Amino acid sequence: MNKSEQLLQIFREVLEKDSIDETVSQSNSEAWDSIHHLNLILAIEGGFNISLEPEEMEKMVDFATALKIVEGK
Repeated sequence: MNKSEQLLQIFREVLEKDSIDETVSQSNSEAWDSIHHLNLILAIEGGFNISLEPEEMEKMVDFATALKIVEGK
C-alpha cells in the first residue's frame, strides 16, 4: 500500500465513511469537525510514525495537503 492509499484508509476510518476519496476536505465533509481533525492528526502520526508540527496540523484542511505533508516527512 502506498502513502496515498494508506492515508485514504486513515481518513475513511477516522471519519467513518467508506465513500471518502481524494477530494475530501473540511469544507465538503460534515464528518470532519474539530474532534475528527484531532483524531486524524493522531492517526496520521501513528500510521506513518511521524510527528507533525502545529502549523502542519493547521494546514491539513484537505486530503491533497495532508498527503503533501506526509510525503515531505
